[in-house]
Amino acid sequence: MTTWLSIGILFTFAAIAFVIYRWGNMKCIGVTPVRKFTFIAILFTSGLDVGLIMFPLTEFAGYADLAASPEYGFSNPLAIEFGFWAFFIWAFYFLTCFYFCVIEPRVKFFEIPLIKFINNLVIIGTCAFTAYLLLTNLPWYLPGLGDGETIVGSFYLIVFLVIAAAVYSSTNIRYVRILSLGSSWLFLGLIAIMWAGAFLSDSSSVGEFFTTFALLGDYFTNLHNFILPINDYHEFYLFWWFAWSIMIGQFTARFVGGMRTYQVLIAMMVFPSIPIAIWFTVLYYYSANAIPTAGFYNLAMVIVGVTFVINSLDSLVRLYTDNLNLTVQRFGKVRYIIGNIALLSGLTLLFKLDFLQIQWVGALAIGLILGCFGYILLTHYQKVVEIERSPKANKIDFTKIELAN
Repeated sequence: MTTWLSIGILFTFAAIAFVIYRWGNMKCIGVTPVRKFTFIAILFTSGLDVGLIMFPLTEFAGYADLAASPEYGFSNPLAIEFGFWAFFIWAFYFLTCFYFCVIEPRVKFFEIPLIKFINNLVIIGTCAFTAYLLLTNLPWYLPGLGDGETIVGSFYLIVFLVIAAAVYSSTNIRYVRILSLGSSWLFLGLIAIMWAGAFLSDSSSVGEFFTTFALLGDYFTNLHNFILPINDYHEFYLFWWFAWSIMIGQFTARFVGGMRTYQVLIAMMVFPSIPIAIWFTVLYYYSANAIPTAGFYNLAMVIVGVTFVINSLDSLVRLYTDNLNLTVQRFGKVRYIIGNIALLSGLTLLFKLDFLQIQWVGALAIGLILGCFGYILLTHYQKVVEIERSPKANKIDFTKIELAN
């Protein structure tokens, strides 16, 4: 699977370079455009999940253990964590966002019945994996509810309630803006609280933040090392990003509000990376200095992580239900909610039983991306190369989201 992943990565970056060369200055307008700050908030909170909050504290030590993993020796743990989560990797989302905003309305590859079926398998599988990640990390962050290692009934209840809340919020698109902006402000608040706890204890520690933050520069000097898989764990991350890429592009494409293509790329790579960089710096300082997070800080991280999961699942549930016509309008709110809760809860348990793996989902996503390229070359090449603007039907009207269901 490593070869398949490498092909997908190299193709993706080549396609990004072509898009910027051919359409870099074109205005991108989605079907439900929003203002730039709202778009960035939707992108950030939809494109990330609980792993951003809960993974780093459990991973820094592994990246520092060069005896067990010498392949990490080219950089420091903070730069490696950042490389797995930020900057260049967000270009995956840019490519799919541009495609669904500008090209898919002309090509309609994802409306082919078999392709639509596979795409929705990817979306549903990633939904369940997101809930599974929350379930498996709760014992570490809420040891007071159990023994700190095993999953108990309380954790299943929490995840069930999160799935239920996300399914309910997916019944109306107006909740997207509320969830996205709310999640963004909660995350910024969490950063501020934990930053203050770490660096305001004495005056000298404030300078420690900038010293720690400077370690991120190692990522940019070693950027080439993050392109292809470093090891199996990095491969897991890259497949995970591919699993997200098509559906996040499909979801965010509708909200692009007139930015030029190169601006969309910059927005997607830079703006989410700034809070991620600050957040990881704070967490790395806690980890490197053995500052305890048990109690209030862990609870705060769980709360923000839960809002991220609700926000992510909301967007993904909305996607696959729209694609498969499993909508509230067709089935009614009660049957819609019960059916989706049952589906996602069941699939979450399948991930818990190791019956499913996110690598399989990511491999399917790569197949869809490569298949789409082949389809364009064979059937729509001329139509695509002649594109000069977003679809004519898409107009910049920021009131549309207020009227959407």
